[in-house]
Amino acid sequence: MKVLLINGSPRVNGNTAIALNEMVKVFQEEGIESEVIQIGQKDIRGCIACGSCYKTGKCVFNDIVNECAAKFEESDGLVIASPVYYASANGTLISFLDRLFYSSHFDKCMKVGASVTIARRGGCSATFDELNKYFTINSMPVASSQYWNSVHGAKTGEANEDLEGLQTMRTLARNVSFLMKSIALGKEKYGLPEKEARQSTNFIR
Repeated sequence: MKVLLINGSPRVNGNTAIALNEMVKVFQEEGIESEVIQIGQKDIRGCIACGSCYKTGKCVFNDIVNECAAKFEESDGLVIASPVYYASANGTLISFLDRLFYSSHFDKCMKVGASVTIARRGGCSATFDELNKYFTINSMPVASSQYWNSVHGAKTGEANEDLEGLQTMRTLARNVSFLMKSIALGKEKYGLPEKEARQSTNFIR
């Protein structure tokens, strides 16, 4: 089994990395392969709604988004982590996620999703809700922890002092592992949930 972790922070080895590394340790203990990709320093533009992906199955901008889409398709779970900017996720990460989820047309049903937020003080819960929406629109079960999935720290390294936050990350990783393993067993016995033909209703016609 494999889980893909996306680090949306522009700071290499910053507090977001500390939070994700705490999860990686648990994934290793659980026998789950993990890969962390840091995209916060990448030059990633937003979606331009060109519709090209409906013809090609990939984004028209051939960058790290398409690279990660292939890794996402092969993974059983996806963790997305971001520092908090004005009670929101890093803009680079949002551009990345908009294009990743919109342009990749493989079935994401029952891939486990988890979001992680890091802040000096406030805005974590708003960012947490923002990131989880990418999962809930794609039939992806959202993994929870013993608290909202957040770690606190301002200066690089301060996240190591948030013992409750780090414990929350370890619990989250164990819950992600359990969900992925349980869903894999469920697929073997029951298959995926039945899907109806998509109904799309515009509010204005």
